[in-house]
Amino acid sequence: MLTDKHKQVILATVPLLREGGVALTKHFYNRMFTYHPELKNLFNMGNQNSGKQQTALAMAVLAYAENIANPGVLMPVVDMIGHKHTSLNVQPKQYDIVGIHLLASIKEVLQDAATDEVLEAWTLAYNQLADLMIGHERKMYQNKKEETGNWIGWRSFIVKSKVEESSEIISFYLIPKDGKEIPNHLPGQYLSIKVFLPEMNLEQIRQYSISCAPNGEYFRISVKREKGVNIPVDGLISNYLHDHIFEDSEIVLSAPAGNFVLQENKNKKVFISGGIGQTPLLSMLETLNLNEKVLQDVVWIHACRSKEVHAFADKVKYIQDNHPNVRKYQFYDVIEESVVDTNVLKGHVDFTKMEDWKFDKDAEYYVCGPRSFIEKMIKDLKTNQVNEEQIFFEEFGPKSL
Repeated sequence: MLTDKHKQVILATVPLLREGGVALTKHFYNRMFTYHPELKNLFNMGNQNSGKQQTALAMAVLAYAENIANPGVLMPVVDMIGHKHTSLNVQPKQYDIVGIHLLASIKEVLQDAATDEVLEAWTLAYNQLADLMIGHERKMYQNKKEETGNWIGWRSFIVKSKVEESSEIISFYLIPKDGKEIPNHLPGQYLSIKVFLPEMNLEQIRQYSISCAPNGEYFRISVKREKGVNIPVDGLISNYLHDHIFEDSEIVLSAPAGNFVLQENKNKKVFISGGIGQTPLLSMLETLNLNEKVLQDVVWIHACRSKEVHAFADKVKYIQDNHPNVRKYQFYDVIEESVVDTNVLKGHVDFTKMEDWKFDKDAEYYVCGPRSFIEKMIKDLKTNQVNEEQIFFEEFGPKSL
């Protein structure tokens, strides 16, 4: 059992984690993959190569150490990680593997600072965290078992259709191969897709937001093609789907997951997206549109490079045209002469350029896009007196915000 004395020992290691946490997590992943190379099929190796995963884990370990006296405050993070783990079908035995190599890494990296007292405290602390995570995920798996149409692990789907949404984004409409029911996902959730990448000789998994409203018949994901050299693993998976997955192709998915979801209330909704970040927000917007009348005010703010790459423009315009309390603003880096919409603005999202715009402290703000985009939007919202509790955001990839 983790005693007060153990907690004090954990807190005493916080300065070491602040200074050398990333070195520790890099050592940990290298060690674990050396002993368990099969886990490379479970982890996103692009995030490993870029260092994002090591940094995210270092931040998580630091946060746990800093809050060791009251780990309950980390439950929102535990829930977020739990969704990711259940989408990957993580099992309790894998926590044992992580524990062995994390504790060994603490000893090997901290060296003299890793006294018997420190190792004992961190062993108990890790076991406490693992029990917390396993227990939370067990409930999530149980809920999937009990929900009609839901499933655990991987399930085969067929591509019903493949639709070009812009010069670089394609939507895939996915129906279950077994013909059985699927669950009504929560607007904003994602699916995990597993493919074999010949370039790496590995299976790799990536999450894609569901871009349609729940309907009980199909899922839709909308995938951006990545261009250039040195394309990361996520881009390789996206390009694989573009190039090798066609109508009637079979792919495997895990069940919908994620806690970045539309809140069920009548508050005004403000959706702010950059690029492909619009996909989970589109699911939310389409869900609101299912009502005969959208009851609350809705604002759609989207930024992308140009009209050519702008996906779902007609869909959003149709919703706006049929619901007078839905407003939209569009930002392009480049505006062609053919664009005559007065609500199309040049540059990055800038609230001062938006006609009749007022910050509403009671509204809910949903933000999704690249990390720098999210940071800028959250800063602008907070500067204008929007409470943090009213801001919801989704950062694709390992969480760093």
